[in-house]
Amino acid sequence: MLLLGVREENSWLLSTFNLAYAVGWDNICKAVNTAYDYYDDTEILVDGKKIDISFKDNVLKLTEAGNMTIRGMSKIIKVPLMITFYDQLKTVNVAVARTTEEFKEANYQKFNTSLEEYMDSLELAMYR
Repeated sequence: MLLLGVREENSWLLSTFNLAYAVGWDNICKAVNTAYDYYDDTEILVDGKKIDISFKDNVLKLTEAGNMTIRGMSKIIKVPLMITFYDQLKTVNVAVARTTEEFKEANYQKFNTSLEEYMDSLELAMYR
């Protein structure tokens, strides 16, 4: 994924990434299903509405919609993280809480270094 930009907004760093290719709903479901285990207090939203997921593989059965968000406390980067994927688009929006020194300011290079591998792994998960 390519980081297009990052900015500060209140207590969050908001960023936009571009996927290599526009993806469909099945690809998004695979990415979210993969990421599910790497969050605490995980929430899934479809078109902004919270969906009750009792078993992570239920993500793979969600009805197609405009977007899907996974959010919660990231076990990998150790801060609240929210990722929104858009059906049939290349755009991925990411919000990271500004709660650690690593994520205090909107520094493109530092932010990209911190999230690049994680975001690339999610993109690869879309094609498994």
